[in-house]
Amino acid sequence: MTRSERRAAASLAAIFGLRMLGMFLILPVFALYAQDLPGGDDHALVGLALGMYGLTQALFMLPFGMASDRWGRKPVIIAGLLLFALGSFVAAAADDIYMVILGRALQGAGAISAAVTALLADLTREEKRTQAMAMVGSTIGLAFALSLAAGPLFYRWIGVPGIFAMTGVLALLAIVVVKFVTPNPGLTVFHSDAQTNPRRLGDVLRDGELLRLDFGIFALHAAQMAMFLIVPLALSDAGGLPADAHWQVYLPVLLGSFVFLVPAVIYGEKYGRMKPVFVSAIGLMFLAQLGFSLFIGHFWAVVATLLAYFVAFNILEATLPSLVSKVAPAEAKGTAMGVYNTAQALGLFFGGAVGGWLAKGWGQSAVFVFCAALIGVWLVLAKGMRPPLRVKTQMFHVGHLEAAAVQQLAARLSVFAGVESVTVLVDEGVVMLKVSQLGWDEEGVKHVLQGGE
Repeated sequence: MTRSERRAAASLAAIFGLRMLGMFLILPVFALYAQDLPGGDDHALVGLALGMYGLTQALFMLPFGMASDRWGRKPVIIAGLLLFALGSFVAAAADDIYMVILGRALQGAGAISAAVTALLADLTREEKRTQAMAMVGSTIGLAFALSLAAGPLFYRWIGVPGIFAMTGVLALLAIVVVKFVTPNPGLTVFHSDAQTNPRRLGDVLRDGELLRLDFGIFALHAAQMAMFLIVPLALSDAGGLPADAHWQVYLPVLLGSFVFLVPAVIYGEKYGRMKPVFVSAIGLMFLAQLGFSLFIGHFWAVVATLLAYFVAFNILEATLPSLVSKVAPAEAKGTAMGVYNTAQALGLFFGGAVGGWLAKGWGQSAVFVFCAALIGVWLVLAKGMRPPLRVKTQMFHVGHLEAAAVQQLAARLSVFAGVESVTVLVDEGVVMLKVSQLGWDEEGVKHVLQGGE
């Protein structure tokens, strides 16, 4: 990447990371903190407070993306960060659970993910965009891992109101990054690989393979949110572990889970065994939920089950976006990812709301029976999926082409070894190829694209 592209990718990854850090830091401690709030003894309200972020995120994600097309990326991103900061300060000042719910709703309403992704696409060349997106994805994963370990420590130092206030300050700092560090985009254009196209929604929503993956991310994050309603309480009640010492469980469990992540993903990608790895991880997640339901009152059993959970979670979180990219039509990749991200946000809300309701009426074990049922349905769906093609997407800018030239170019490119599909996006002046990960005739393709015979 060029220096400008690296600066764009790093600054926008930092913005994603700062927002995610604020959201994730409260996960391991919020259920404990809520017990001392008026209304916090109602598990249903605590679950709603945790999950409300996801509902407003899902509702406003697409409108914010469309607004950035019309009014510019940076102004919309700054507006979203201001809304997120406002919600953080409302939650920090809350003196009952209802004000926390309002604050969380405002946080989620600052749904800038689509606008940030579009800006990243504006600031990077087609052939470098995947690399830039990977930087963003790895930052989000790092923020999640860091939050689980650091959340209990921040809880001891500044409490949950302090965490919310810090989140608001981080959002304001992110505005400074957007304004003064992130490069200014040139012409705002639509990018099929990064943005949701409403005209392609019907195609994506009728694709059975994509819907399996959308349900998967929905179930994965519903179970995640429901789990964090109960596990912090279990670590304190069953193990007598103070809330500010929970990092002593989360940190080694997370580090241990990463030991399994890299070999599993490498094995799946290198040997074309991604479906068995993927389905096995879902099976392990199912067993983890059953383990929680049976042993939630036993400290060391909870710790062991947490390790199994995070092994499965990390593998699934790493492979799901890659599978969406492989399965989605090249011209609808951004739309497929938009639906996927919306399903993830709805899962956060559903898991928090339903998990809280079940905990209130039927107890802790019922929450994990619900999670196991969700994951069990996903396991059945995943077993029926087609093994994903071992492909990756390559993009090239070709400029304006006439209709006859488009057909001719597509026909010439499709004959090269390793080229699985060719899509020419006339309006964007881009050729998108799905090529084999085992090797493809890159030199021949580039020769044709440069005008060679």
